Amino acid sequence: MLLRKELDLYASLVHCFNLRGLPTRHDNVDIVVIRENTEGEYSGLEHEVVPGVVESLKICNFEPSAKLGFSRVNECMVITKFCSERIAKYAFEYAYLNNRKKVTAVHKANIMKLADGLFLESCREVASKYPSIQYNEMIVHNCSMQLVSKPEQFDVMVTPNLYGNLVANTAAGIAGGTGVMPGGNVGADHAIFEQGASAGNVGNEKIVEQKKANPVALLLSSAMMLRHLQFPSFADRLEIAVKRVISEGKCPTKDLGGGSSTQEVVDAVIAYLD
Repeated sequence: MLLRKELDLYASLVHCFNLRGLPTRHDNVDIVVIRENTEGEYSGLEHEVVPGVVESLKICNFEPSAKLGFSRVNECMVITKFCSERIAKYAFEYAYLNNRKKVTAVHKANIMKLADGLFLESCREVASKYPSIQYNEMIVHNCSMQLVSKPEQFDVMVTPNLYGNLVANTAAGIAGGTGVMPGGNVGADHAIFEQGASAGNVGNEKIVEQKKANPVALLLSSAMMLRHLQFPSFADRLEIAVKRVISEGKCPTKDLGGGSSTQEVVDAVIAYLD
C-alpha cells in the first residue's frame, strides 16, 4: 500500500478468467476488475478520539456546485472528482484498447449519495465519450449476488477502492482461485505487478516456508508486466506455457488439490519455454 501511494499507482487491475484444467462452477468467466487504488476507505485517515473510540475520516471533494450549494462534504473516507474521473478514464480506455464490450460501475450511491454519487457522476461523464462501449451501473450488494450467480454478464468492472477489493477476490474465487489470478497496479509513470487477489492460504508464511505456495498468479502477472512493457511475444510465450501446465494437470499445488512445490511448478513452466 505504501508503494501505491508513493508512486501514485492509482489503478488496480485484476484479471479473473477460467483456466482450462481447473474445474469451476461457471464457464465463460473473463472479468477485469479495475479499482481506484489511492483513496476511499483505504485512505488511512484514522485516529483515536478517546480510548476505545476510533474515527475513520472520509473526505469527498466536489467542484463548486450551485445545485449542492457547497464544494466539500465530510462523510468518513476520501473520494475526489479528480481520482474518480481518472479511474473511469482508465477503465474505458482499457476496454477500448482491449476490445472489451462493456464497463460496469459498482457503487453504493443509494446510501452514500454524495461520495459514491460523485464516483457515478464521473463514470457517466466519461462513458458518454465512449459510445461504442456499453455502460451500466450496479449497486455493490446486488453485484455480489450477480457475480456468484451469473458472472458471465460482466466484462470490465470499475469500482471505488474497498468495493473493488471485495469484488476482485470474489471474481478470482469464481474463476479458479486466488492463487492463479494475475494483477497489477498502474500509474502514469510507474507500474507494479503482483498476485491479483489476496492470497489467503495460498501464500501465507507457513506455506511459503514449506515452499508450497502457488506461483501461477505471479507468473501470469509477469506476463501482464511484459505486455505492459511492450513485449507481447514474450508475454504470450510465458502465458501459453503456464496455461499448458495447468490444462495438463501437471504439478498442482496444495490450493489446487495437489501437493507440488513452488519449484516444481516453475520447472514445468520453464520446460515449456525451452
